[in-house]
Amino acid sequence: MEVTDLPAVNATLNGLSALLLVAGFVAVKSRRIALHRALMLTAVATSALFLSSYLYYHARAGHREYAGEGAARFIYHYVVLLPHVTLAVVMVPMIATMLLHAFRGRIDRHRRLARWTLPIWLYVSVSGVVVYIMLYW
Repeated sequence: MEVTDLPAVNATLNGLSALLLVAGFVAVKSRRIALHRALMLTAVATSALFLSSYLYYHARAGHREYAGEGAARFIYHYVVLLPHVTLAVVMVPMIATMLLHAFRGRIDRHRRLARWTLPIWLYVSVSGVVVYIMLYW
């Protein structure tokens, strides 16, 4: 595998994270707590793997500029990329705190934070795929 393959790998990891998050949500709503736990821990691992791969890629390959022009360029930078990056930074401590509550058995706190964390994490995962599509297709 070459460094140039990593953006596709990263998009795949983001998409997989999104699918795992949805499956984990469905599992907890169905009261399948053990399955929920397994799916969400797998989503955390997938997202952590994505972050490692993303940082490695950018350390090795640098930055790729968006090639679109006009309205598409504005949409990419301000509608897709800016919220994606901002929320990606915000969600890391949210996920860590949510996991801590779950591991400590503070399910009420976990659930309260999850109501905010899940949609943000899902948005970041899906918008990561959109960023890839806009940059590389």
